[in-house]
Amino acid sequence: MVDLSVEIAGIRFRNPVLTAAGPPSRDGEALVKAAEGGAGGLVAKTISLKPAEVPRPCLSIINREYSVKIPGFKTYAACGFLNIELWSDLPYERWLKREYALAKKTGLPLIASIGYSPEEVSKLGKLVEKAGVNGIEFSTHYTGFDPKPIQGVAKALRESVNIPIFAKLSPHLPNIIPFAKAVEPYVDGIVAINTYGPALHIDIETGKPLLGGKSGYGWLSGPALKPIAIRYVADIARTVKVPVIGVGGIMSGRDAVEHIMAGAWAVEICTGAILEGPTIYGRVAKEIEEFLKNHGYDSIEDIRGMALKWLPEKPLRTTALPPKLDPEKCIGCRICEKSCIYEAIEMVRDPKTGKLIAETIEDRCYGCGLCVSICPTRARYFPEG
Repeated sequence: MVDLSVEIAGIRFRNPVLTAAGPPSRDGEALVKAAEGGAGGLVAKTISLKPAEVPRPCLSIINREYSVKIPGFKTYAACGFLNIELWSDLPYERWLKREYALAKKTGLPLIASIGYSPEEVSKLGKLVEKAGVNGIEFSTHYTGFDPKPIQGVAKALRESVNIPIFAKLSPHLPNIIPFAKAVEPYVDGIVAINTYGPALHIDIETGKPLLGGKSGYGWLSGPALKPIAIRYVADIARTVKVPVIGVGGIMSGRDAVEHIMAGAWAVEICTGAILEGPTIYGRVAKEIEEFLKNHGYDSIEDIRGMALKWLPEKPLRTTALPPKLDPEKCIGCRICEKSCIYEAIEMVRDPKTGKLIAETIEDRCYGCGLCVSICPTRARYFPEG
């Protein structure tokens, strides 16, 4: 039987799929719904000493019209998502008196999220620890581009509490490794990453920005963020000795597995929960379990950091290696044929079944790999594995 449980800094999670600080963890009721939806642990929305004044509108989906729809296969309606949600607009006193208490009734580990200055995290850290949370995540989203202030926040919080603390780093940092090293002596784990930006989305029917801030800017999340997040998770995992928790673009169990193979011990989900609701946590956990079972793995530990051995020493190849095709998996959807800019794929009849399949014209193939990554049934693959 596959074991999905993970232990991080002495905190035991029933599965590695956690909520992330954001709209889906906005209050106690939302956290209860996340627990009912199958989350392995709860990370509450970030609080500060002063409630946020959130501009409205504050959430926007991006490029929903560009989904490629294939009957029988799941597609995602957006390549990305923008928000200008800031931190919690609830007073911190309400979190201490009510919201954390509701979340604790679920029996799941509860991580408070706080920010942003040394003075703020020192005060709030003591208060949330007294409220009975299991750990504290602190956001570095508004603490600048210098490692020293972020290190100061980590040090201040470490000196104020006795429970595990986690630093959540942002992708707009020019080089995340110095920041990871700066906080490592003070934290029990690093969370990567926060949203990216600022970014801008315009409604072409009106010519106006879709978000309501002064500049119209927002912060990017969702599927478009995943490759950036994976890169940062891998960089941090290869640099520090404390556990890494991956965040960014997780919409499926396969997305979560990718984070874990990059070195994450667990993952957090925000945008996916906005779009799908709290059932996403249990669905992703189930898909992770199925992946492990189907590939002969017994636990998360079996795949954690699996990709790191290829980084940064992956052998360089500059010659074309044409992909192979599993005819039984090919459904003749023609997506690979349409997207091949080298015109190296043609539809032919399978002599065994008579169905259309996508064969590679090897002397035209550039070996770019797009057809392998775009195939919805994973019928195309490189012979080297």
